[in-house]
Amino acid sequence: MSATELHRSVLAATLAAALVVTAAPAALAQASSGQVTEADIARAARSQPAISDKDIEAARRRYRMPTDEELSRVPVPSTPRIDALPQPRTPQRIDLGAIARGFDEMGAPDPSRPGVAMGPALLVFVSFSMSDAALERLAEQAARSGATLVLRGLVEDSLPKTVTRVQRVIGQRKVGFQIDPQAFDRFSITATPSFVLIKDRSVPTPCAAGTCFAADSYALAAGDVSIDYALRFIQRSAPKFSRDANHFLARIKGG
Repeated sequence: MSATELHRSVLAATLAAALVVTAAPAALAQASSGQVTEADIARAARSQPAISDKDIEAARRRYRMPTDEELSRVPVPSTPRIDALPQPRTPQRIDLGAIARGFDEMGAPDPSRPGVAMGPALLVFVSFSMSDAALERLAEQAARSGATLVLRGLVEDSLPKTVTRVQRVIGQRKVGFQIDPQAFDRFSITATPSFVLIKDRSVPTPCAAGTCFAADSYALAAGDVSIDYALRFIQRSAPKFSRDANHFLARIKGG
C-alpha cells in the first residue's frame, strides 16, 4: 500500500468515526420518532471538510522526519572525561592502635573500671608542647617498663594530626597511649611530664572525674626527668611505694 493510499484509509476511518459522533445527537433527538435516515447521514457527511491529496502532502512535508544530513549538523555535547573530573582527596590512613594499644594488650590494669582491684600501674602524663626528644625518651622507657602515656586532648582538635604526631613519637614501639582529659583532673596534674604510680591492689571508686583513687593509693612526681629518675624519687620520698616502683624499674633495666 502506498503512502497516499494509507493516508486515504486513515482519513476514511476518521470520517466514519466523525459521522457516527455527529449523527449520535441527531439520533438521540429523533429517538422518539424513529431511526436515523440516509438523509441524516448524507447531511452529516456534507458538514465534514474535504481532505485532498494536496492537504495530505502538505501535512507530510510539515511533519517529516529530519534527514541523516540534517541530523549530522546538530551539535552533540562531547562526552565528559571522567579522569578530568575533580578527584576527592584521599585521607591519610588513621591507625587508632597507635594512639592507644590498650591496657589489655600491655597487660596493665584499666583504671576506668571502678570497684576492681588493680595491680601496680604507672601513668606518664605528657603534652605535645614538650620537645620531641623528651617525648621519645619517655616513649622508649614506657615501652620497656609497661607504663602508659596519657595525653589531655587532640592536637588542634584534629584526630589525624594527633595520630600523625603520636606515630612520630612512638615509632614502632609497643606503647600504651591514651587520650584522657579526666585523668588530668583525677590526679590533679598541672604540669607535664608528671608521673603517677598507683599502688598494687588499689581499688578505684566513682567520682566526678570518672573514677578516683584514695590519696594514699598513689604517688605523684613531676618534672622534666626520665621515668626511672621519677621512680627513684618516689622511692625516696614515699618508701611505702618502693616495691611498686621496683616493679617498673626492673622492667626498664631488663629491657
